[in-house]
This record gives sequence, C-alpha cells and structure tokens, in this order.
Amino acid sequence: MGCIRVDKITEYLCDPLQRCLKDDDPYVRKTAAVCVAKLYDINAELVEDRGFLESLKDLISDNNPMVVANAVAALAEIQEHSSRPIFEITSHTLSKLLTALNECTEWGQVFILDALSRYKAADAREAENIVERITPRLQHANCAVVLSAVKMILLQMELISSTDVVRNLCKKMAPPLVTLLSAEPEIQYVALRNINLIVQKRPTILAHEIKVFFCKYNDPIYVKMEKLEIMIKLASDRNIDQVLLEFKEYATEVDVDFVRRAVRAIGRCAIKLDRAAERCISVLLELIKIKVNYVVQEAIIVIKDIFRRYPNMYESIIATLCESLDTLDEPEAKASMIWIIGEYAERIDNADELLESFLESFPEEPPQVQLQLLTATVKLFLKKPTEGPQQMIQVVLNNATVETDNPDLRDRAYIYWRLLSTDPEAAKDVVLAEKPVISDDSNQLDPSLLDELLANIATLSSVYHKPPDAFVTRAKTASQRTEDDDYPDGNEKGYSANVGDGGASPSTSSSSVPYTAARQPSPAQVMPAPASPVPDLLCDLIGLDNNAIVPADQPAMPSGPPLPILLPASTGQGLQISAQLARQDGQIFYSLMFENNSQITLDGFMIQFNKNSFGLAAAGPLQFPPLAPGAAARTLLPMVLFQNMSPGPPSSLLQVAVKNNQQPVWYFNDKILLHVFFSEDGRMERTSFLEVRS
Repeated sequence: MGCIRVDKITEYLCDPLQRCLKDDDPYVRKTAAVCVAKLYDINAELVEDRGFLESLKDLISDNNPMVVANAVAALAEIQEHSSRPIFEITSHTLSKLLTALNECTEWGQVFILDALSRYKAADAREAENIVERITPRLQHANCAVVLSAVKMILLQMELISSTDVVRNLCKKMAPPLVTLLSAEPEIQYVALRNINLIVQKRPTILAHEIKVFFCKYNDPIYVKMEKLEIMIKLASDRNIDQVLLEFKEYATEVDVDFVRRAVRAIGRCAIKLDRAAERCISVLLELIKIKVNYVVQEAIIVIKDIFRRYPNMYESIIATLCESLDTLDEPEAKASMIWIIGEYAERIDNADELLESFLESFPEEPPQVQLQLLTATVKLFLKKPTEGPQQMIQVVLNNATVETDNPDLRDRAYIYWRLLSTDPEAAKDVVLAEKPVISDDSNQLDPSLLDELLANIATLSSVYHKPPDAFVTRAKTASQRTEDDDYPDGNEKGYSANVGDGGASPSTSSSSVPYTAARQPSPAQVMPAPASPVPDLLCDLIGLDNNAIVPADQPAMPSGPPLPILLPASTGQGLQISAQLARQDGQIFYSLMFENNSQITLDGFMIQFNKNSFGLAAAGPLQFPPLAPGAAARTLLPMVLFQNMSPGPPSSLLQVAVKNNQQPVWYFNDKILLHVFFSEDGRMERTSFLEVRS
C-alpha cells in the first residue's frame, strides 16, 4: 500500500500501519518501518501528525536487529528529505546500534554503518571504542559492508591522537581492501575509485601493497586506467624501480590509450620523485628508440614537463628528441617540441632550421601549435638576434597578425611586436623570464573536497569523485514549484499592499484579502458532480477513480469555446484553471473555467490581478458555487481598465492570483490579448479617440 503513490490511499493506510508498527511479529514491524518512509514521501505532514516518526524512533530500541536496521534506513531516508533534524544519534542510541550491528543481515549492517558515520565521537577514547567494535566488519564477505566499515573507521581516525593506534588501524584496513581487487571487474572498479580517495588521505594504508595494483593482461581498460592512477600515487623511492618496469611493459602493449597513459605515468613519477627523475628519463629514452609514433609523441610531451620541473638538468637528451621531429603529427606533441626548441635555442645549433620546418605549415596548424611557434620564434630572436631569426620573426608576426582570424594569436603577436619595436630589453624580461617550477599533480583533489568524498565512501559520490550536490537534484513540492517557476527571483512580482484599490499581499491570510465588490452579470455554469459512490478499494488499487465514471446523460464539460490551461491539475493539487480575456457587447470579461480533479470539495474562490500596463482589474467579486470532486464550472468576470496601472515599460503580461478555502494561493501568468480593447464595429468617435489618446 505504501508503494501506491496516491493521496487517497493514505487514509486507508494510517490505521493498519499504526497497528503494524506495534505488531508482535518482527517481520511485520520491519516492513512497517519501511512503509513509514514511503508514506513520508507522499505526505510528510500526515506522518508527523499521526506520530509515525516517534514510533519509528522507538523501533531503534527493538530487540530484533532487522527491525532496528529498517528503522535506521527509514529514518535516514526521511532525514534526507527534511530540512530540520529528525534522526540524531546520541551516545545511548549509538550503543544500541552497535549491538544490533553484529546480528543484522549484510544490508542491515550497511544501513547502520552509514547512519553511524554521521555520529561525531565526543573524544579520542570514544572514537577508539567505536572503531574497535566496527573493525570485525572488515572481514565481511560483502564488499559494501567492507567499504562502509572503512569509511566509518577513517572518519573516527580523525579524532584518534595515538600514532600507534592509527598505525595498527592502517595495517588492519589493508587486507580487506586488497581482497576487493579479486572480485569481478565492475566491483574492482568501484573499489579502485574508493581506494584512489583513501590513498590520497592515508597513503600508508597500502604503501606496501603496490604489487596488487599491477595490471593483468585480461583486465578491462577502465580497471587498468584506475590501477595506473593508484600506482602513481603509491610510487616512492623504495618501489620506483618495480613501478618503472611495469610502466615500461605497459608502454609496449597494443591498446593505444593505455600505452599513452602509461608513458604519461612515467613522466608524472619523474615530476613527483626527485631522486627517480633520471631513471624515469632513461626509460623514456628507451621507449623513444622503439620508434613507435604515438609512444615517441607522448614521451616528448612528458619530457617537456620534466624540463619545466628540473630546468637546466637533462638538456643532453634534446638531440635525441630532435631526431624524431619529422614523425610528429599531433598538436600537443608538436607544441611541446617547439617549446623545447624555443626554451633551449641557445644550446641547439640549428634551432632556426628546426623552427623553420614548422613555419612552412604555420597557417594550417592548430591554434595550440601556432601560439607556441610564435613564442618560440620570439625567444630564438631574443637569444640569437642574427639575420636568420630576424627574417623568421617578420614572417611569423605577419602571419599571426594579418593572416589569422584567431584573436588570442593576433593579440599575443601584437604585444610581442610592440615590445620588440619599442624596448627589446623589456621584451627579454617578459619573454625570457624565469618560469615557476611545476609540481606533482597526482593528489589533485582539494582537501575539503577530499574530506567530503571520504565521508561518502561506498556511494556514487566516491565513484564519480564529485560531491552529491553536483549530480543529485532534490524534488520540490507542488506549491514550491508553482511559485518558483512563475516567479524565479523569489519576489512575487510586485503583489503588494498597493494592488488595486488597497488590495493586500497574496501572503496575507484569506480572511484579510479584500476583493473589489460588484455583481456578476450571470451565475457560473456548473457541471453537476455525480453522487459520491461507496469507496471502492479495488478501483483505487488499479488506479481507477469512481468520480471519473460519468453517466450517459451528464454533460462532459460546460459550454463555450475551449480556453488555454494556465494552471494544470498536476501543479494545482487537482485544481485546473483555464482562462482568457474576451470581449462581448462592448465589455471586457475574463473568461474562467475551474475543474476540480481533487478528492475534496473546493469553495470560497477569490481572484486578484497584479498591476499591469493596461490597468486591468476585476469589476466585481468572483462568484463560483462550491466545486465537488470531478465537477467543473465556467463564468465570465467583468473587467475594468486603468484601475491598476503598473509603472515601467509596457508589457502584455497579466499576473493572476486565485485562492479558495482549502488550498494555498495559486499564481499564474496570462497574456493580455490586444484585440479585446478594440470595439467590435471598428469605429470610434473623434472625441473618444482624443480622450483615450490623452
């Protein structure tokens, strides 16, 4: 019954749910606990009014662990959809949950562990006690339980000050995490994404287990890529030789993307570990000698980064790199090689010839290469101001300013041109300035983001490496949607105490909202509602509505032309409003039709118009008889002009507020149709025209 998301079902659900929450059978109680969460999603106020939340909290003290687990799961879900605190774990509750943890099913343990992860221990001693009772969960066969236990332990470790305790916990967490990598590839991937976060915070946990991350020949590519990332993070002076042997092996595999990533990994290790940089470069040079095109290009890209990390240390390898110039065809590789030539132009005898080979195809090169070529040529000219570079700089500056449509390239060229023509020494200070040394990017997550992701281990957040708010959207209630969609700035579009002749704000109560008084020209046409049938539970269960069954002699809809729907029933809690301005016999009317698709009778209808460019306002109160469920009614509301003028530019927008005694105020927008202001015969006396015009 809780799964049938229909308001009408809730009235039949409350009483049996009340009894089931106190049933003798624990199976009934645990099912009833989940039903409370479902009911809260349909009607939160009803759950609170009937005391279901208190009953749910009482179930945490239940003697059956499955009932406790379901109560925790239900309360946690309710808390997610509530803005106020509903489920707060105290030290008393903590003890009960830890006791139930040992006897729950695996998913029950996950629910309890996730709930416990929100608990902040009072001190280091309490944190140690909690960890001690949770540590046995690390041996569980279910990987979700293991990851939830790891999350809980990591959070409590923040409060533990003893280094011995922390070291022992790190040792205990390593084997279960390693075991996860023997599961099927999909679970391996999830485990690896979580491990990636864990080693950024606590690298010592898996510092001695780097071998388990070595790639197997039959690993899927997504598993291999994750293993590579973790190996870079765990690489140290102690294990770098093993790691480089692995990376070198991967660089000879057949999967091009994996090979590229492996070559980049070697470069990242060189940047990360000062002492290992020379060994990394040796491996890269060996790979360049293989003469596989994409390997060579990737190696040149990472060597450029190594040069930036260790300036003036490994320039002896430039000659080897220059041998591969002819094979470069990828923009990033070309740009990297050009940067190396420009940066070390004074040490390369034929630097001008090398750059000239790129200049021939300058107009066809991608922007990345053109920008690098421009800067490298300027560097060459400043370092070797001879005749050759002078001619080259003229050609490049001409191409980059006259022959290009790229604004970035053109602007940079003009800056260089102005610098070189006015003050070459200033140009040297700018172009040949010392560059900042780049650092290791393997721990790329911001510390605050990392802490948030670690608090969400074993969820999608830890797989995406994004906080939940980045990909989870919360549903809004119907009334919130109506107001937010119509008035996105949160201000109800000028509905103020100045509306009409002293009208009130729509936020005031229904009893204090004054409406202008006059008589309606004719009563509303009401579609008779069928007699209320005896409640039919079978029809309710299969989604039928007794009120929808219309007798053959009953009119289906009030007479009149169809009107545009301005407030759909899905937004108006069952009330559908159709309306349009109309003109009849020289008078402007607001033609309205209300349809009641809810389960209750609606009465006490009132209407109010916001200030508008034509000063349109109601000439009298809205007269609608009570609308029974399933009924519809139609009326013409007489309108007056120039009573409710709004300042500012003219607009055809008409903002309307409608209320009744049973529902909140509904706001919607209509469009003012200009033809309603024109007289039917199209004629106008001169005096009338001048009067209106003035």
